[in-house]
Amino acid sequence: MTLQFKVPSIVCDGCAETVTAAITSLDTNAKVDINVETKNVSAETTASEEAIRAAIAAKGHTVS
Repeated sequence: MTLQFKVPSIVCDGCAETVTAAITSLDTNAKVDINVETKNVSAETTASEEAIRAAIAAKGHTVS
């Protein structure tokens, strides 16, 4: 399933890489697309929305 998130704390490509790593740590086959300008994150994954939100937060980013 594809999940959509807004991560306002993404400000650079490094942030996007950190968020991508957080998601792929839960699902190694996840397809993650992040737009740094709009701060939108799209993840095609089998991981739950709650687990992804927690993983992103654990890396120091906020999810709205």
